[in-house]
Amino acid sequence: MVERSSLDYRHVNVNPSGEFRILLVSLLAAIIGILAGFVAYGLYSLISFITNLVFFQRFSLALPSLKDNPLGAWIIIVPVIGGLIVGVMAKYGSSKIKGHGIPEAMEAVLTNRSRIQPRVAILKPLSAAIAIGTGGPFGAEGPIIQTGGALGSLIGQLIHTTASERKVLLACGAAAGMAATFSTPIAAVILAIELLLFEFKSRSFIPLVIASTLATTIHLWLMGTGPMFTVAVVDFGIPTALPYYILLGLLCGAAAVGFSNLLYWVEDQFERLPFDSMWYPAVGALGLGIIGYFFPRVIGVGYDTISDILNARLALNVLLAIMIFKSLALVISLGSGTSGGLLAPMFMTGAALGGAFAMIVNRIVPGANLSPAACALVGMAAVFGSAARATFTLIIFAFEMTRDYNAILPLMLVCVLADGVAILLMRNSIMTEKLARRGLHIHLEYEPDVLQQTRVDEVMDVEPKSIPPTMTVKEVADHVTRGEPGYIRHQAFPIVNEQQLIGIVTWGDIVEALTGDLSAEKTVLEAGNDEPVVTYPDELLYDAVGKMLRNDVGRLPVVDRHSPSILVGYLGRSAVMEAQLGRLHEEHVRETGWLRSGAFPKPSNILSSMFSRTQKKGDSPEEE
Repeated sequence: MVERSSLDYRHVNVNPSGEFRILLVSLLAAIIGILAGFVAYGLYSLISFITNLVFFQRFSLALPSLKDNPLGAWIIIVPVIGGLIVGVMAKYGSSKIKGHGIPEAMEAVLTNRSRIQPRVAILKPLSAAIAIGTGGPFGAEGPIIQTGGALGSLIGQLIHTTASERKVLLACGAAAGMAATFSTPIAAVILAIELLLFEFKSRSFIPLVIASTLATTIHLWLMGTGPMFTVAVVDFGIPTALPYYILLGLLCGAAAVGFSNLLYWVEDQFERLPFDSMWYPAVGALGLGIIGYFFPRVIGVGYDTISDILNARLALNVLLAIMIFKSLALVISLGSGTSGGLLAPMFMTGAALGGAFAMIVNRIVPGANLSPAACALVGMAAVFGSAARATFTLIIFAFEMTRDYNAILPLMLVCVLADGVAILLMRNSIMTEKLARRGLHIHLEYEPDVLQQTRVDEVMDVEPKSIPPTMTVKEVADHVTRGEPGYIRHQAFPIVNEQQLIGIVTWGDIVEALTGDLSAEKTVLEAGNDEPVVTYPDELLYDAVGKMLRNDVGRLPVVDRHSPSILVGYLGRSAVMEAQLGRLHEEHVRETGWLRSGAFPKPSNILSSMFSRTQKKGDSPEEE
């Protein structure tokens, strides 16, 4: 006998309060957005406070530039102190504070049903503030994104939510954190979709927009209306500069691949050190301090340096030095397992690459007239976008910063070319490589579910084998044993009495009756289920499969929606797989095209060739 769920899903909406849940999640997203805005400002102020105190021995909440710091040779020691503190916090507090934040948020979604521990929400921003405030070459945005995500997760754990709703709240916190940092609400929403949700649904999009909008409002209120980076109006050279942008896109993709591989190679070398991992951040900070002593621009957040690059204020030799030494400082520090964000330093190196590219091309081809500021902007977006597989996010991010529509074409071209190179040469993104090494698979693309696009009547068996309620279990077994047509096609038989569906019996029910204490002369209605879960011809396969899973059954009788007792079909697992097989066919099976043997067909023959082929069952000219 099939055991039915205590809740009858056959004739009711399985989510009658769906609209209310969207309203509730949206309200929580509003709260998260406001709180994340204040958290972002608090962390930014804490980083500024520690930086001023350590490097200038003063109290201030304005983020200073460290390129002219007065510490001299002490700059080698100061980051080591910060690394020691972070190492102790990671060992005795939480190892989740290591890294740049976004992979940790992704891991919480994948492995812990979007639950983040409360101590991570406290230790992550604190450790990041210490690491950055003592000279770490990081940005605050990664830790803010992770902290915002932790805030959303905690609120989702505070009240009764589903795992999917908690994932949305986590993403709202992460998006709000980015929006509150850079004042780019649209890019923040897309970032959450590309890196955390991998879905585009009203249940997530509406709360994301609400959280990002309110977080940006808090940013405007507390930090002013200007963007994080001020970019002057530049000439993007469209369309004459497009060939050079193609080359820049390929170069940015190669740089993203090289940087990602170097980062994880350095991380592997740290793992081979013969002492406790608690000391790794201090060792990495020592390397940072040595580099910073000779080239101070690499230490600290470096927002001022990014602004200089985007406004073409730096010479070629400075840009080349930034590309080399900032990258080295970053991979050594981050590879050691300390805490800090990846966006700002990669923005700096990507912008330096773009600016240097423009200057070199202008020297080689005097008539090129490339704008170093324009190339810096698109390089900044392309390097990080391709490394993180968040290309759309970075296109919108750069556009939101400039608010110059002329930037769209070069941004789109350079970013997608860089992304193409990264896809060809790098199996995982810089965000997912660490997770892949832990055995976690991240699907970097999202696409429509075939089950949500296919109706039951498109794949159901319209002539299922039904049996009368008076038939005995032994009689059914005999028919199956003889392999009679209809009896071996499916794993269950609808029980019909005068065209009325009154039950269903499965092979499992029959075997149980034959091998157990029940009599083989027992009728199929007595052995089976007299209240079967059903589906309807116009119902989506997604909903039908949901009924199967919730009720722990493998097949459903299909009945007329207006006359629920009339059997019209049968839906089993094989029909569901058939829908998936159809999608695989669309993806991988190449169909014969018009171009044959190197020649196009004559125009007069195109239509006739379309309609002259032998039609398969169910095909029609309109469908083709």
